Amino acid sequence: MGFALWVEPELAWAEGTHEYRPMGTAVISVTDLFRARDFDPRRPVRKDRDRDFAGFFASLVDLNDYLRSIRSSTL
Repeated sequence: MGFALWVEPELAWAEGTHEYRPMGTAVISVTDLFRARDFDPRRPVRKDRDRDFAGFFASLVDLNDYLRSIRSSTL
């Protein structure tokens, strides 16, 4: 698994792969957490991929841990 994450003030976008197959794109509120069912291969990919890039993550757990950490640092 692998995920790329972009964080905006209100939204978090992720693109995922599972065993080198695209899982698709997911978008959630920054106050939520990603789940595997959030990813949809029919959802369009972000157009401004360089803006607000947060990094690459190896699992959903790592991705969600990062979201928790940025929420706790902004409180």
